[in-house]
Amino acid sequence: MHPNQALFEEGDAATALPVVDHYCGVEARMVKSLELQAQMGPVFDITLDCEDGAPIGGEAEHVQLALSQLHSANNRHGRVGARVHPLGHPAFEADVDELIKRGGERLAYLMVPKPRGLADVESACEFIDAALLKHGIAKPLPVHVLIETHGALHDAHRIAAHPRIESLSFGLMDFVSAHRGAIPRAGMSAEGQFTHPLVVRAKLEIAAAAHAHGKTPSHCVVTEFKSARAIQAAATRAAREFGYTRMWSIHPNQIQPIIDAFAPSVAEIDEAIEIIQAAQAQQWAPIQHRDTLHDRASYRYFWQVLERAHRTGQPLPAEVLQAWFTP
Repeated sequence: MHPNQALFEEGDAATALPVVDHYCGVEARMVKSLELQAQMGPVFDITLDCEDGAPIGGEAEHVQLALSQLHSANNRHGRVGARVHPLGHPAFEADVDELIKRGGERLAYLMVPKPRGLADVESACEFIDAALLKHGIAKPLPVHVLIETHGALHDAHRIAAHPRIESLSFGLMDFVSAHRGAIPRAGMSAEGQFTHPLVVRAKLEIAAAAHAHGKTPSHCVVTEFKSARAIQAAATRAAREFGYTRMWSIHPNQIQPIIDAFAPSVAEIDEAIEIIQAAQAQQWAPIQHRDTLHDRASYRYFWQVLERAHRTGQPLPAEVLQAWFTP
């Protein structure tokens, strides 16, 4: 029996997304990112930014630019989504309608920013679903939500529980700004965002809410994009200490360090393979491995290590790929 069938009840397994959500809002970066994804494979998502990337007054034209990239020959893996304007912005409905009308079958997801709480998320999802119906798009379109307001953080668990939501992201910059100077500028830095109590609280609440409802928590940006040390350290802490399974990048040079930080080590992969193979051989009954007892609870953990290894493109033995990761 496949580990997913043996270890999880129907609907219990969390959605497995690539560990990097790469944002780009200008044409040159969009083109370069798609070229890189075509080379590397679906180990990172691309989010075409129709919010901050769009010039004021040029929102409609920017959506057309995003659509041209969505339909690019370099979009080989179907892992390209888009961020729209927030609900209530004059461009929100036009963004959603045009993206779904001309790109609904190609979109991997839509990111909805700045909801003020659950009610905004519900309204946004209702409009998205109405647009899907209107344009005859049968493919499910997951919705991602950017938690960056006080109200959205307050409702994080209820937002994560919404059946249309696939992922929660933390919007560091707007969240800090919403405190009207009470959080110092250092709270937005690569190091300070892991130490200021209000920022740490937000990160932990979002991660906990996402995991409680089987959704993917996505960690915020590191703006010091020229510092390999900064992105590596932040990604490692996000993955190892804060429970995030995905992270934003805002420059192509950040993609590989995030993948490396989120990937399990060779030793972790080897141990997971040994334990899952032994468990499968025992029909998932408890086993002893290196003087430690394991049962279905720890099997789930080690299986998730292998899933993360596969999502981050780590080399796995041919028999493991054949047995567990070949459709």
